[in-house]
Amino acid sequence: MKKFLFLAVVTALLSGEINAQNSAPIVETNDGTLEGTVQSGIKIFKGVPFAAPPVGNFRWKAPQPHSKWFGIRKADDFGPNPMQENIYGDMDFGTTKMSEDCLYLNIWTPAKTMEEGLPVFIYFNGGGLLAGSGSEPRYAGLSMARKGIVSITANYREGIFGFFAHPQLSQESPYKGSGNYGFLDQVAAIKWVKENISAFGGDPNRITIMGESAGSMSVSALMVSPLTKNLFHQAMGSSGSVIGSRKILSQKEAEDTGLVLTNKMGCKSIEELRKLSAKRLMQLANQKTVPAYNIDGYFFKEQPLETYKKGLYHKMACLIGNNSAEMVPAYILRGKPATIDNLKEVVQTHFDAPAGKILDLYGIHTDADITKLPGYQLAGDIFIAYSTWKWIHLLKETNTHPIYRYIYCHARPEMIVKDKMAGLAGGVVDKKDEAPKPKIPGAIHSADIEYAMGNLSTNSVFAWDADDYAISAVFEDYYANFIKTGNPNGLGLPEWSPINNRKVDPIMHIDVNSHQQVDTQMASRYTYIDSLLISKNKNK
Repeated sequence: MKKFLFLAVVTALLSGEINAQNSAPIVETNDGTLEGTVQSGIKIFKGVPFAAPPVGNFRWKAPQPHSKWFGIRKADDFGPNPMQENIYGDMDFGTTKMSEDCLYLNIWTPAKTMEEGLPVFIYFNGGGLLAGSGSEPRYAGLSMARKGIVSITANYREGIFGFFAHPQLSQESPYKGSGNYGFLDQVAAIKWVKENISAFGGDPNRITIMGESAGSMSVSALMVSPLTKNLFHQAMGSSGSVIGSRKILSQKEAEDTGLVLTNKMGCKSIEELRKLSAKRLMQLANQKTVPAYNIDGYFFKEQPLETYKKGLYHKMACLIGNNSAEMVPAYILRGKPATIDNLKEVVQTHFDAPAGKILDLYGIHTDADITKLPGYQLAGDIFIAYSTWKWIHLLKETNTHPIYRYIYCHARPEMIVKDKMAGLAGGVVDKKDEAPKPKIPGAIHSADIEYAMGNLSTNSVFAWDADDYAISAVFEDYYANFIKTGNPNGLGLPEWSPINNRKVDPIMHIDVNSHQQVDTQMASRYTYIDSLLISKNKNK
């Protein structure tokens, strides 16, 4: 009888503990009370508002504080995705909702007492500042949270809603500038996290921000903005920066661009534009390329290039890299056949210099080389990899904190789905013809995300195998270690050295057999094309 009673008591206690662990977590923020959910011991809060809905008269205004709410607000579903057209045709979202009211973030926390003071990680999505969302499964923070990190994704306004300047908007603005609203949303998200994350078990003084593609561009922008001083303490970026082969528009240039677009949309004033529905505005704007951001005197005080050169950015430990085969050669050939003559024309136009030496540096000597890795490297540099290198190079010159550089090299496995092909943004698009597509000789743009975030299982498009999961484990551990300590190294991982005070960068090549490598040929390539682009910009 005593044994029976003892077992009953133990069972009841264990049952109570399990129920407590799986009961809906309640958190008190500065704006009100949130009720989240639990998955595998991780507390999740989705659709948390960090700013007022940017609708009505708040359209094209800097993000405003969110009103406090009374009672308990459910945080069990993603907020709407930002307004966007199906630009890339291949993005996968965690919600079907889309709205101009999109300023929400999502939190995955492993904290048990909510007093642990854990490191915090904020991920800003890619998508050319036109598309994407924090609801995308590839960015989900569940796996990273299991490593002891409070992981967050945050939306920001995109396209015409996030990057539209106009003289009337500048006039009504307290800082007399306009545009860059998407970047200002990111600032607001980081501020909200800074002020509230301790309630979720996070340390507000250990915030690392990260992004891929447009998200990486955003990180490079956030590091130079005076609005983000002391808001985060480490930065990570994958494939992209706002420092490239072109200068950022001045406020006047951006306003003039906005006037042209306003006339194109058949409107004469901001008042008329604000009366349009979000869907109608998006249709009329019909933006398909990266929208313009500008030197508004508020978010940007000057060209980011100059801020980095002067060493006046927010200095911190950084981990930055790009993929080995960022872009298909067809991207720069614009439909022309892959021949040396056609490629020379592209190269001479882009670099404003004879193509011979450039092609030699890439190892492109025949038509066949164009569709191999050298052709992808050239296309990738023109597309986004050069701008990533330039950012890293400027950091290396002026930052005393450790800078870690990597190249992600692993090509995705074969696709499981039929009649589809891989798209630029990480998903799939319909095949346009039956012609066989060449196997990409490395990691294409955005291929790294699921690996680095430990989210291969969220993507059922590819036939992931043991190698893929092994690479993912290494990549995610590097990320997690850096977020926790500012150093990616850890037990069982190949040694990774910072590039500071090195003549030629030691680069971690992440692949089946990850290893650090000093690549003098790559260094020569970037140094030379950088000199050409600097000269080209001076002559403009």
